[in-house]
Amino acid sequence: THNLSLTFSLLWVSCSCSCLELQASTQLQFLELRQRLLYAEKENKKRSEELSHALDEIKHVVAKRMNSTTNHTDDMKWKGLNLTRKLPVHLTNMYYYLPHLREYEDAIFPNVIFGQQRTGVSLVMGIPTVKREKQHYLINTLHSLLYEFSEEQKNDCVIIIFVAEVSLQYVNSVAESVKTSFPREIQSGVLEVISPPASYYPDLSNLKQTFGDSEDRVRWRTKQNLDYSFLMLYAQPKGTFYLQLEDDIIAKPDYIQRIKNFAAKQSQEWMILEFSQLGFIGKLFKSEDLPLIVDFFLMFYKDKPIDWLIDHLLWVKVCNPEKDAIHCEKEKAKLRIRAKPSLFQHVGTYSSLAGKIQNLKDKDFGKNVLHKAHNNPPAKVDTSLRIYQKYTLEKVYKGKDYLWASAPVAGDYISLTFLNPLKVEKYLFRSGNMEHPGDKLFNTTVEVLPADEMLRKEIVENGSKFNYPATKDGYLKIGAFENGIAEGSINQSIGKIQAIRLSVNSDSPVWAILSEVSMLIKAI
Repeated sequence: THNLSLTFSLLWVSCSCSCLELQASTQLQFLELRQRLLYAEKENKKRSEELSHALDEIKHVVAKRMNSTTNHTDDMKWKGLNLTRKLPVHLTNMYYYLPHLREYEDAIFPNVIFGQQRTGVSLVMGIPTVKREKQHYLINTLHSLLYEFSEEQKNDCVIIIFVAEVSLQYVNSVAESVKTSFPREIQSGVLEVISPPASYYPDLSNLKQTFGDSEDRVRWRTKQNLDYSFLMLYAQPKGTFYLQLEDDIIAKPDYIQRIKNFAAKQSQEWMILEFSQLGFIGKLFKSEDLPLIVDFFLMFYKDKPIDWLIDHLLWVKVCNPEKDAIHCEKEKAKLRIRAKPSLFQHVGTYSSLAGKIQNLKDKDFGKNVLHKAHNNPPAKVDTSLRIYQKYTLEKVYKGKDYLWASAPVAGDYISLTFLNPLKVEKYLFRSGNMEHPGDKLFNTTVEVLPADEMLRKEIVENGSKFNYPATKDGYLKIGAFENGIAEGSINQSIGKIQAIRLSVNSDSPVWAILSEVSMLIKAI
């Protein structure tokens, strides 16, 4: 019995020692990791001045070389600027975690297909996109993000579309699609399209399978980590804040202002502001923090998905191994602050991972506002459009719903005839909505019919004496839809208006939604 007791005592002592050694070893590893992060943070701050200087040189060279936007990839490669050694992406840490980069001089320089090298903005948005087997969502996502954008907002942001593929044919096809849909935004520099060199990616075969994930899923999430890292490094010097988005979302119309308001009212230091509860959608970072974050991603890019890595980074920064999980969560919550309601909703069904169906929805996003009501004067409404289901012209005019019709053709019209002639000061017609932002009216004019019959007769016989073109039936063309919106003031010398008409001048490739109609009537 004595020997048995002694044996158990020795076993207990041995086990205790082993546990203590394991705990001490674990704490030592976390302390070492913390020291590495602090060092990386210090180094990255030191490099920010180099970054700013390099960007100034890039802008100077680009301004000389770019007379107009072009879709020739080779012409726009940063390597053509001969600034390879001056760019901050020569970070030694990047070469350490991705050693294959040492063999390829240009592997860290993006191909800039479209871009005006805009910098100094408040907000930079990053959208990675890849080839999907079935449905594509990028253009609708961009329509949603740019919906109701003011000129001031357009001038103070840049949206970077990162086509994370190495097939130049596919990259250029995406770029052309974006340019066709958003020519003004490309020309002004609001939108940029970039892609990575093929040599940026390491060999992604024979990755270690973890967490029960298949080989394909491990490869997919590993590449995704590399894609986020590349995009963040490119975006970092362009603005004050960086917003991470995906290519299959919709946004609330006033998301920009809400983000700015929420960020401005934060009284404590933060690292992430979350505007969606899903994955890596709607995550706002300070641009100055991005080098440290990318460093961490690259340390563990083969080990875990991106949203797990972000959580681990927060753990390393603020959690004490000697305290419990509840204390850790409270500390992390100080750096990771959630905004409600959500400003972004996931709409994609087919994941970028082949064969994966993803029906994720953010419950905090709320109900989409798909039309806007106004108190319009009584009128008889009529249209030649082929109306879809219950979405009629009468409903949008009365503010009860939106109009939705199959693709308009040349000669189609929407007519609003006032029951009593009125002096209309201003008008507004908005096409498209949050869920279908691309269903806009294109090449459509706004026309008014003067109530004065003598004036109408004169317009038909002699043409307009006003500064507006005239139609053969006595209407005056006072405006047109631009980027889905027609709005303006009406020359009051025309007098009272009998009717307003929207005339479609060419066949449309898409269906049309009219989500807002507003008439400002002059008080008598």
